[in-house]
Amino acid sequence: MLTTVPGQSVEGGTGPFQEFSRKYMQPGNQTAITEFILLGLSGDRHLQPLLFGLFLYMYVVCVTGNLLIVLAISSDAHLHTPMYFFLSNLSFVDVCFTSTTVPKMLVNTQMQSKAITYAGCLTQMYFFMIFSSLDSMLLTVMAYDRFVAICHPLHYMVIMNPRFCGLLLLLSWFICLAHSSLQSLMVLRVSFCKETEIPHFFCELAQILRLACSNTFANNIVLHCITGLLGVIPLTGILFSYSRIISTIMGISSDRGKYKAFSTCGSHLSVVFLFYGAGLGVYLTSGTVHPSRKGSIASVMYTVVSPTLNPFIYSLRNKDMKGALRKLLQHRAYSQ
Repeated sequence: MLTTVPGQSVEGGTGPFQEFSRKYMQPGNQTAITEFILLGLSGDRHLQPLLFGLFLYMYVVCVTGNLLIVLAISSDAHLHTPMYFFLSNLSFVDVCFTSTTVPKMLVNTQMQSKAITYAGCLTQMYFFMIFSSLDSMLLTVMAYDRFVAICHPLHYMVIMNPRFCGLLLLLSWFICLAHSSLQSLMVLRVSFCKETEIPHFFCELAQILRLACSNTFANNIVLHCITGLLGVIPLTGILFSYSRIISTIMGISSDRGKYKAFSTCGSHLSVVFLFYGAGLGVYLTSGTVHPSRKGSIASVMYTVVSPTLNPFIYSLRNKDMKGALRKLLQHRAYSQ
């Protein structure tokens, strides 16, 4: 004797179980995909040369400017301090950050095919998560460095000794590598349908999960929890550091002393507002049901524009950096 479950027919039914089976369990609906299609910022062919020229210019400026920062700091003994140690690492990470996304986008704007292989997409996603998280962690460490320098100046060199600075850097790398590895391994268990178009110019995890045929509930939980933690905790640390810094500066009697203290934090604060402002905007709009290219345009702010502007922000308002860059360029000119 056959029994039936309410909402489920014996054969060929349309109940909830059948719908779930057809969507997630039938092999005909899933395929071993070999590539994704990156739709990019615009589908207008007339805009492709303009986008290519604009992003090529920004990429060259970003790489050149950040590498100059690294070379200037490494070549000038006066800049071998904790603040510039973290700044040189931030500049290196920014070069890697933009290099994970922009070169592929430049290639796609010049080719008819916008495909990226499955392995290439996951690799790009893996390194993007590493370097974006490292940007956040290094900005937090730099805020702590400014907190110690202004609030505890007499103990600055004792607290921020080379060993402790190295440990902070290693801890940042470890957290970011663990985060990216966990997210990437969880993506490997996801199966995809025939729909492989990503409305973005790079392989972003949230966009990839939207193309999945299998259940991605666990992936989304981990994604939002870890992204929230890596965003909220560092930002909270930065805000706490600067609340203490501001209260300390307001207690300084001389206006010159206040200006000098504020000037050491101005560049870092500008970069923090630029990076977290753009990143927060993208994160808040990433949960939309119908993703569009507007999200990818917003992502340009923290993936390309912010790393490109960082060298200018740190060099134009910093006499030590301008002096080190001038020496570096003069030495290069004399050597030729």
